[in-house]
Amino acid sequence: MTATLLTGIAELATNDPARSTPSDPLALQYDAALVWQDGRIVWSGPADRAPAADDRIDAAGRAVLPGFVDSHSHLVFAGDRTEEFRARMAGERYSAGGIRATVAATRAATDDQLRSNLRGLVEEMARQGTTTVEVKSGYGLTVEDEERALRLAREVTAETTFLGAHVVPPESADDPGAYLDLVTGPMLTAAAPYARWIDAFCETGAFDADQARSVLEAGAAAGLRGRLHANQLGPGPGVALACELGLVAVDHCTYLKDADVAALADSGTIATLLPGVDFSTRQPYPDARRLLDAGVRVALASDCNPGSSFTSSLPFCVAIAVRDLGLTPAEAVHAATAAGADALDRSDLGRLVPGSPADLVLLDAPSHVHLAYRPGVPLVAATWRAGRMVPPVDGSNWQPITHG
Repeated sequence: MTATLLTGIAELATNDPARSTPSDPLALQYDAALVWQDGRIVWSGPADRAPAADDRIDAAGRAVLPGFVDSHSHLVFAGDRTEEFRARMAGERYSAGGIRATVAATRAATDDQLRSNLRGLVEEMARQGTTTVEVKSGYGLTVEDEERALRLAREVTAETTFLGAHVVPPESADDPGAYLDLVTGPMLTAAAPYARWIDAFCETGAFDADQARSVLEAGAAAGLRGRLHANQLGPGPGVALACELGLVAVDHCTYLKDADVAALADSGTIATLLPGVDFSTRQPYPDARRLLDAGVRVALASDCNPGSSFTSSLPFCVAIAVRDLGLTPAEAVHAATAAGADALDRSDLGRLVPGSPADLVLLDAPSHVHLAYRPGVPLVAATWRAGRMVPPVDGSNWQPITHG
């Protein structure tokens, strides 16, 4: 039950819902301190009023944020799609078809190979400030391979998503209806014990709205919450379907009609934007400013995957969101923390208030603004998950000054 005091914080982003406002979504505190005990925050406030604690760490004038919550990733995979990326940079258009290359490599990999890659990416994320990550299946597309993807994902996170409806695999190309029956039948039965969520790629080249609806309804009957990939490659019915079904979040949202924006605002469904995808595929960026101004809640996630967004860095996504999506630095950080948590229906995460997990990030900078002001610079000096520090990133010039 050791209590730890982190003091000397130049700027503390609490995301306190009781204090957050449109002009100050992060509910900032200055010259602040933070105390955690048994893995949870127990106090925050002015440094000169901080209570005594067993251990004291000096932030030395740096900023502290809640740990990033990455609500959309695909980390259980094998193989490499460098050639696809090279071709895309040379002018080829992105399509969903490249997923099948990863499926072949993933099926051929051993459990240990998949586990090693998965854990390496999760650790890479942690060194960049991500303390919670959602992980999808979707690169196995057989009963056995989808089950093992989720079984492995469950070793690193409770936020696991069954994505058997990613694309129709090559062996089912002549009978996609039979594959859909497999997804909603035996595959779902095998996957459900290891999943919290169910998802579908509702897009041209993948699954249409009726197919996506059947997947989500089957998942709901099995006790899984629904999510949806939608409106990534062009206008489509996915966002409207997500809003109709009252899903917590719908992801991508690159191509939106006015009716889609209105539906998102009316339903309360969170629009999770994935700017790393649009950067990597040279798609247009979604207009986050339009969404926020219409009353839509917006989250940011990495969509880390080997094909369309092979980045594990939410700081990079924050910088893009400020530069190209129309968010302020504070809005972008809020979208990658508290709103990302809300997209997972986890109001306990993404906030630094009494009772919340001590998941936090120390920046090697005095303000959250530096995440956009200094894009590409490794500013995460340290990350704590449930009050336990993960190793600082290479090159950080901060070391904890601890007084027992």
